[in-house]
Amino acid sequence: MDYTTKDTQSLMAAFVAEVTENLEDENVLSIQGFGTFEVKKKLERVVVNPTTQQRMLVPPKLVINFKPSALLKEKMQ
Repeated sequence: MDYTTKDTQSLMAAFVAEVTENLEDENVLSIQGFGTFEVKKKLERVVVNPTTQQRMLVPPKLVINFKPSALLKEKMQ
């Protein structure tokens, strides 16, 4: 595609910055032919350490979820 390494690095940095900005705003980001990135909220929960049987509260947090497109799934098979 005739891009230099420096140009490619700039393009990737801009892409990552844009994706990060959208996900920070909790927007759903769809890339046609690739998949969908989405921020989901995990609720707080109680977990038990199997060794000590100590119960701990895990606070709520935001996680990124990726769902591949049908086209990507098809190509991966």
